[in-house]
Amino acid sequence: MVTTSSVLGSTSAVLVSLFILRKVFPWIYQNLIGPKVFGCRINLKKTGEWALITGATDGIGKAYAQALARKGLNIILVSRTLQKLLDVAREIETEYKVRTMVIAADFTNGAEIYEQIQQQIENLEIGVLVNNVGMSYSNPEYLLELPDYKNLINNLLSCNILSVTRMCQLVMPGMVKRHAGVVINISSLSAVIPAPLLTVYSSSKAFMDKFSEDLASEYAKHNILVQSVLPGPVATNMSKIRKSSWMACSAKVFANSAINTLGHTRKTTGYFPHALLELSINALSFVSPRLAERITINTMQNIRARAMKKSKTRSYAPADAAALTTSS
Repeated sequence: MVTTSSVLGSTSAVLVSLFILRKVFPWIYQNLIGPKVFGCRINLKKTGEWALITGATDGIGKAYAQALARKGLNIILVSRTLQKLLDVAREIETEYKVRTMVIAADFTNGAEIYEQIQQQIENLEIGVLVNNVGMSYSNPEYLLELPDYKNLINNLLSCNILSVTRMCQLVMPGMVKRHAGVVINISSLSAVIPAPLLTVYSSSKAFMDKFSEDLASEYAKHNILVQSVLPGPVATNMSKIRKSSWMACSAKVFANSAINTLGHTRKTTGYFPHALLELSINALSFVSPRLAERITINTMQNIRARAMKKSKTRSYAPADAAALTTSS
């Protein structure tokens, strides 16, 4: 005789199995098995001759440029400082035997920079676009206490939101025409986890993530892959993490890992330990949202306090790479 408890038990087992099939296995495949076993599933050279990377002279941007050059793509480096651009271009040409082009552009400036970029790339076959340029606060800060608030906010939104939108509008028409292309938007883990004292920065990165998700749907029919990358801590100048570790990896390790996720998922942290970090934070938020909020804001306040001790004058300058830690 079938009892109510046995029916409930069987139903629960089925539901758990369905949850594992629907959520757990895809997570394991996208973050571990796929990238580690199969690597990048996109033949990037078939998308076009050139890759364009913004914020390309340091950190993750430079690492992406090197990784794409290693795959045989010619590289267009876009960033603020011409001398740094020339130095990186020389390194890439010497080591990887590919062609390079440099474009000096400050993404906190107005619309004229996009006219300049468009003129220089007009006849190039760009198969990969990496929107990496971005800026954050120098240290965690309360919204109402941000110094030089108007300039900071205008620059941050221009650099983090306008840049990714306009660069897609410049480069993607060629991808549509060729029916091939890859767009990689470097967001941040702070876009999808609690990030108090980084309110404007994390919100701008959330825009990038949502923009990527919907853009991917719009242009999938044109065989264009749009990927949102949400890194956790990476040892770069902007993150102020000086020494790399298993969790806070080097920019080179991160870029190589993230490129291997192409073709496996449209949305990724890019690096397996960062996926574990996101999972842990979300699990804590699920169990106790208040506790997760308290831990997060205490952490941010401690970082802010240490920074204020080091210097009474805090600067907030744009950087040539996205802020890629959960605390910057």
